[in-house]
Order: sequence, then C-alpha cells, then structure tokens
Amino acid sequence: MSARDDILDGVRWSLGRSDGDGAAERVRQRIGEHRRNPIPTRGQDNGAAALKRFIAEAEMVSATIAPVAAEADVPGAVVAYLASHNLPARVAMAPDPSLARIPWSDRPTLEIRRGAAHPDDQVSVTPVFAAIAETGTLMLISGPGTPTTLNLLPDDHIVVLRASQIVGSYEDAWDQLRRARERDGTLDMPRTVNFITGPSRTGDIEQKLVMGAHGPRRLHIVLIEDHG
Repeated sequence: MSARDDILDGVRWSLGRSDGDGAAERVRQRIGEHRRNPIPTRGQDNGAAALKRFIAEAEMVSATIAPVAAEADVPGAVVAYLASHNLPARVAMAPDPSLARIPWSDRPTLEIRRGAAHPDDQVSVTPVFAAIAETGTLMLISGPGTPTTLNLLPDDHIVVLRASQIVGSYEDAWDQLRRARERDGTLDMPRTVNFITGPSRTGDIEQKLVMGAHGPRRLHIVLIEDHG
C-alpha cells in the first residue's frame, strides 16, 4: 500500500466511510449532474434587465463602458479610449475569430499585434466568453485564440463584449460554457477560466487602495448593443 493510499484510508476512516460503500460512484454522479447552486435574486435577471444590472455593477467596481451600436463602431471606440488616456495607438490583440471580423482597417493609424502579451505591452484587446450581471463580472477562457497573458500583463485591458453574452448568474455562465464545449465536440474545459470584476486593486498595505496591483489598472468594456 502506498503513502497515498494510507492518507486516503485515514480520511475515509475519519468520515466513517469505506471503499465498498459506493462513495466514489456517488461523487462521480454528483460531478456529472452539475447541480446548480442557489441563485440570489440579483442573479435572476435576463434580457434588458440583465444588461442594465451588468452596466451598473461593472461601473460600481470602476470599470468603464463605451456602448456602440455595431461591430463596425468598435475600432473607433478603441481609438477614442486610447486618445482619452494619452496612450499610443498600439494594442496587443487576441487572435480570436470574433475580433478578426471587426473592420480594424477602418482605423489605419491603429497598430495591432496579435498574440500573447509581451512585458512592454501597454494595452490589450480581448473578447469575452460571457458577462455576469449579478456582480458586473467578465468570464474569459483560455485557448489558442485567447492567451491569458492578455488579461493580466498590460496596464489597460479593453474587452469587446456583446450584450447578447450577458447572463444573470455565475451558474448561467457555467452552463453556457458546458453547452459550448458540447457543441465543439469536446467536454474538456479550458485550462484557465478568469473571472474579472473591475480593474485590479488591493488595500493590503495600510488599507490604502492601489490600482493595478495584480493586473491591469484600468478595465474598459466596449459594449456592442446586439440584444435587439
């Protein structure tokens, strides 16, 4: 018997369980069921109500939001944000198909490098998998087209969000991710799922609020109003 077996036997003994009581099968069954946890009232919105709550919650945690009518308006909103903060017209962008179809060439002065973030990148532009109205949170997943470094390294993080991607609760977002994996023909989850609620901050040192402590100091959301 290995040391691992000894440890697990000790845990089972302390819980009053044994290998033969079907505990392992019950655990596998529970994991497979994906039971939803209780959802607070604030997470039960949908449609226009979810959109309104998301905007209010995101702004409450210091994210900024620029609503636009269509994909074609996204490049202009990005350039306007860069100019408003006196930033160079240069961004590191996720090589994701949802961003590739946006007409970036309409803004020829905007310099775009697609790929993972470099240490000297000041601004990143990424898509988002879902947005959670309950807390104004963005859900971003890792993959070939969405390097996680873009969410963490640059000082300014610009997220392109469609209103149709906003869901009420965290449980809704997880359900949506599972359905997406099933449609893709795989049940494998992404290596990383980032939940981002506003820009990075800390009050650990003398309870003084410092922005950008563990990630971007500014979070800007370009919101495409495609909810109908």
